[in-house]
Amino acid sequence: MNTDSTVIETVKIIKKTPLYEKHIQAKAKMVEFAGFMMPIEYEGIIAEHEAVRNSVGLFDLTHMGEIEVRGEGAEKFLQKIITNDLAKTVVGGAIYSPVCNETGGILDDVIVYRMADRFMVVANASNKDKIYRWLLEHEEKDCKVVDNSDNITLIAIQGPRAEEILQNITNVELSKIEFYHFVTDAKILDTKGIISRTGYTGEDGFELYIKNEDAESIWDSLMVEGQQFNIKPIGLGARDTLRLEAKYPLYGNELGEDINPIEAGLKWAVKLEKEDFIGKSALVKVQEEKPSRTLAGFELTKPGIPRHGYKVFSVENKESGTESEEIGYVTSGTFSPTLKKPIGLCLVKKGFGKVGSSIYIEIRKKKIPATIIKTPFHLGTVRSKKK
Repeated sequence: MNTDSTVIETVKIIKKTPLYEKHIQAKAKMVEFAGFMMPIEYEGIIAEHEAVRNSVGLFDLTHMGEIEVRGEGAEKFLQKIITNDLAKTVVGGAIYSPVCNETGGILDDVIVYRMADRFMVVANASNKDKIYRWLLEHEEKDCKVVDNSDNITLIAIQGPRAEEILQNITNVELSKIEFYHFVTDAKILDTKGIISRTGYTGEDGFELYIKNEDAESIWDSLMVEGQQFNIKPIGLGARDTLRLEAKYPLYGNELGEDINPIEAGLKWAVKLEKEDFIGKSALVKVQEEKPSRTLAGFELTKPGIPRHGYKVFSVENKESGTESEEIGYVTSGTFSPTLKKPIGLCLVKKGFGKVGSSIYIEIRKKKIPATIIKTPFHLGTVRSKKK
């Protein structure tokens, strides 16, 4: 018997962001996420959540992907990739859009930045490699796709005090940056980077795309400038509760390849009137036939915490003899630190997502009553900014 064999093992490499040591110094609870060691929380999700809602918080988002697309055919190429209409943006403007496959399923939701000589596609951390491969697969001769993710540190400062703090370390007049706009070559301390105003918390704030070697000094400066407002570093835990209150979708929860953007509540970001794009014919059909499911917000009317994947049931009608039936599932759920009650989003059959309707959420084999409510659950400061 030949026992001589070669065993090939795949070693998973976990990356550390340039701010890793800052997280360790701040005693963050670190977890592996999308190939990076990331802070899930520092002093606690509720305290961090409330800091962003009431004052200001600082996020390390370096795990996100930044993919550059340049060349004469770059705009035409990206118009085929995204569902939204890139032609409606100007230099210095950004646009949110799903990226779909041929069947209309969502590969990712991205933000595309239009610069004078190129575009930057910001993809979710868990989908960066997938989107990069998708772009390369469809790349055309008159454009070039380059993954710059490893060369960029992304810091976000969010909350009502964000502008006031950031203004102390930049020469850019931040009040002039409109929502979903940005400035390139912005001076930040003694270096340059991109400052944008998008956000994922429901509060006002900015994103800093900077060189890796400048990350620690800028992070430290923002923490010092924000001391008077009790600035806090914010982990992924509070980022999730903040985005849920604002009804911002999360890939893998509200979005996925088995979910189309129309049923996910993103019809506003699907421009069926523009020229052909990947997934258009499938989405036209969905629109014509009407989506079979809808994304709805709910609150529990009795104690319990809804979680992703929990089953959703209709309420029986004793008068008509209609029994309770499974109608969908919870995409995201939590106890809202701002509203002080359990809330969630669910993807349910058409006809069951009307505001005011009663449903059940199955928690530990018990059907807990809930009510479909209007979303977003919380109107933060960002709602005063025009999208």
